[in-house]
Amino acid sequence: MINRTLLGVGLALISGFASAQKSVILEAYVQEGLANNLSLKQESLEIGKAAEAIRQAKALFYPQATFAPTYSYAAGGRRLDFPVGDLLNPAYKSLNELTGKNQFPTNIENVNVLLAPTNFHDTKVSIQYSIYNPEIKYNYLIQKNLLSAQEAKKRVVENEIRYSIETAYYQYLKTLEAVKILDSSRNVLDELVRLNKKLVANNTLTNDVVFSSEYEVSKLTQQQSEMSKNRRVAQAYFNFLLNKSLAEEILVDTTFATYGAFSYDGLLALPELTGKAVANRQELKQLGMSIEASQNSIRLHQMAASRPSLFVGGNVGFQGYGYTFKNQAYMVGQVGLQWNLFKGYERKSKIQQAKIQTDLLKTKQTEVEKQIELQATQAFYDLSATKEMQAAAEDGSKKARQYFRVIDSKYRNGNVLLIEYVKAQNDVVTSQLQELVTKYDVLIKKAMLDKITAEP
Repeated sequence: MINRTLLGVGLALISGFASAQKSVILEAYVQEGLANNLSLKQESLEIGKAAEAIRQAKALFYPQATFAPTYSYAAGGRRLDFPVGDLLNPAYKSLNELTGKNQFPTNIENVNVLLAPTNFHDTKVSIQYSIYNPEIKYNYLIQKNLLSAQEAKKRVVENEIRYSIETAYYQYLKTLEAVKILDSSRNVLDELVRLNKKLVANNTLTNDVVFSSEYEVSKLTQQQSEMSKNRRVAQAYFNFLLNKSLAEEILVDTTFATYGAFSYDGLLALPELTGKAVANRQELKQLGMSIEASQNSIRLHQMAASRPSLFVGGNVGFQGYGYTFKNQAYMVGQVGLQWNLFKGYERKSKIQQAKIQTDLLKTKQTEVEKQIELQATQAFYDLSATKEMQAAAEDGSKKARQYFRVIDSKYRNGNVLLIEYVKAQNDVVTSQLQELVTKYDVLIKKAMLDKITAEP
């Protein structure tokens, strides 16, 4: 929850609010929304996943050691049956008789063993280290590109959330001011009813003017009910964006009721705005990182197709029948080279596929750049037109109030009809509401322009 003391201090600091400054209260709400937003939390988790993918790719640069004991027990199956004893024992016996010595063994047994080893173990540690493998290097670079693209995507979401929170806050303030306008109008109409009843009591007017003025009050009551509903809905939506209770109280920056939101004269010219939008928008940075990843994918397949990979490794352990570990130690060293000379043009197809993906992303990048320029242009002219409409609405509201004061004075003196009084009063309410709408429309259009230019 926003620290209310901090917000109170912030409100005091901006009591001399300059129109070019941001609202401290609104900015505090924006930061709270960014901290609590569930979509942003999901994007943060996606960034975490991408960071882990980089660690996995980096791990391939290091040696890999594996402890891999195996034990085999066989029963049945093919056997090796070789009568080596029947063949050699008679021959060795004859040789012993001829030489007069017992030099040759005559008790050799025939071989009859299972082909599958039984009671056999291989307990070893395998080590392998890649000396040169272009796929490892470029896979690591691709993962870094994808992480940067994911970070840019998160900033895109942040920009969208900031705009949503700002516009929702303006909509809420607009409903509050609209309620005040209607309440003020209700006071005027209630006074009109009292005045008409007094005039009827003095036989100056007939009862129809009371009925007519009371009817105007009932119509205004309907407007008040509708506006009250709009205020509650705006409050709920704003709190929804902040991931808070929908009925949570919203602190109001009263400076918006008096001053404009920014220095209109200080607004950049259209060419500077479009240039700024293209330079700042994270969508283009996201596409740029994706293009780099695709280009690294091309290099990966090209290097893998034209160069071999080289590795060294070895096994150290024990091997033999029964877990005795006596006279069973062994060590094997390896140097390996792998070169895929032909795989049915698979590498060539992958290179072409990566090139097509790169061209696709570059085309998309150009399209998005043009779209951003168009958005900036539309937002610039929308803001300019809305500002002009605001000036006209302010002037119209001022004139409507002046006219009503004249009509009110004449009505009290019996010089105008009730219908003219009611029309003048309705014109005041309509003009004030129109002034209110255009004032906050300017703020909303400026927020849209800030979103397009990625202005924090």
